[in-house]
Amino acid sequence: MLTLHHLETSRSHRILWLLEELGVPYALRRYQRDLATRLAPPELKHLHPLGKSPVITDGELVVAESGAILEYLAECYGAQAPAELAQLEPARGTPAHRQCRFWMHYAEGSLMNWLVMQLVFDSIPRQPMPFFVRPIARTLCATVQRKLIAPNVQTALAFMEAHLAQHRWFAGEHLSLADFQMSFAVEAALARGNTASAWPHLQAYLQRIQARPAYQRALEKGGPVLMAL
Repeated sequence: MLTLHHLETSRSHRILWLLEELGVPYALRRYQRDLATRLAPPELKHLHPLGKSPVITDGELVVAESGAILEYLAECYGAQAPAELAQLEPARGTPAHRQCRFWMHYAEGSLMNWLVMQLVFDSIPRQPMPFFVRPIARTLCATVQRKLIAPNVQTALAFMEAHLAQHRWFAGEHLSLADFQMSFAVEAALARGNTASAWPHLQAYLQRIQARPAYQRALEKGGPVLMAL
């Protein structure tokens, strides 16, 4: 039985969304984060040594990492997909395939690094610490945000905005694996203090995703995509 091991408020949502789009039978096992640390529970290490989500099991097979899971699902179950998902994996050698490959790598290879750093440096000054350390932590984190993180996030947003001004989806005119991989990062980027109105094409793209019935079903089954700030 194909099973998604889904951690709340995590990248696992994009796998759940694809499963709903594909319409294949699957089981959903939900995991809650530790209330104090917000980390994944130790049960996930029983499935995979990294103890992270998303993870899928398909019979005896265990597949981890979002990109690998998306590609596995397209390879094994894409033939059953609705006609609208005919370009889930664009034909090799086409411009759409090259775009799909780029955005599949960009999501985790470049973009999410800065978004995670942004989240971490936002949260550090709010952590328990001696009162005399807090002003130092606040100043240090603000400096790193201003000089390093914010410029890179803004560059990424401008890059995506320019691309989506020319394309309906990340690989072109059709929904592809790139959109499932990029969906979490786009939602996180627009939620972390980046004014959505400054990026109208990104905002319109996110609204197109969120309006899809399969995406809405994924929300109903898996809960919110992002942690509350």
